[in-house]
Amino acid sequence: TKQREFYETLRAYYQAKIRKIVEERGVERSQIQILEALLRLRQACCDPRLIKHGDKSGSVKLEELARMLSELIGEGHKVLVFSQFTSMIELIEKELDKAKLPYQTLTGQTKTSERTRLMEQFQESKKPIIFLLSLKAGGVGVNLTAASYVIHFDPWWNPAAENQATDRAHRIGQTKAVSVYKLIVENSIEEKVLELQKKKRDLIERVITGEKMGKKITKEDLEYLLE
Repeated sequence: TKQREFYETLRAYYQAKIRKIVEERGVERSQIQILEALLRLRQACCDPRLIKHGDKSGSVKLEELARMLSELIGEGHKVLVFSQFTSMIELIEKELDKAKLPYQTLTGQTKTSERTRLMEQFQESKKPIIFLLSLKAGGVGVNLTAASYVIHFDPWWNPAAENQATDRAHRIGQTKAVSVYKLIVENSIEEKVLELQKKKRDLIERVITGEKMGKKITKEDLEYLLE
């Protein structure tokens, strides 16, 4: 409930702000502000602490992730968990420490030698383990076929990048079925973007990659995302 209240306050703020800016400048010249609004709302879905340090609203996603991981580790699985926010990965680490669940982490800051060691350890270990990866760091040159589960904590809106990350567990040499989960907050910007992806995939890719929107995104699209 507290997280929902946090999200709704933020949504109302950005709805009013973006509406005013777009009225004054038009959609194309409001691109930076639009991207900021979408980013903040996505972070609020993940964990309010990404926006307001020390916030006590709680994160329904983090609770659900901890429950899932506890179950999967108990069943003896190896799991990949992707997030594009390294600050979110740090919050997940604290949660896993609290639950005493085994994990290792790979982000853009991980040295090449350590990166290789972590991947080999994940592949060769006989014990169940969680591998936390930032989406970009884990999207290229990573072969993790020992995983039987992939969880996207905050699904990326560029489907190609997300699929590339998922494919780390689907490489040549994979012998088992791999289950892939996306954690989506109901009635939020995450759910709306997934709907828009189906209708206007090229639009979403332009919004997220920061390319010129031109006439591709309309006021109606923005109202839908921010309503």
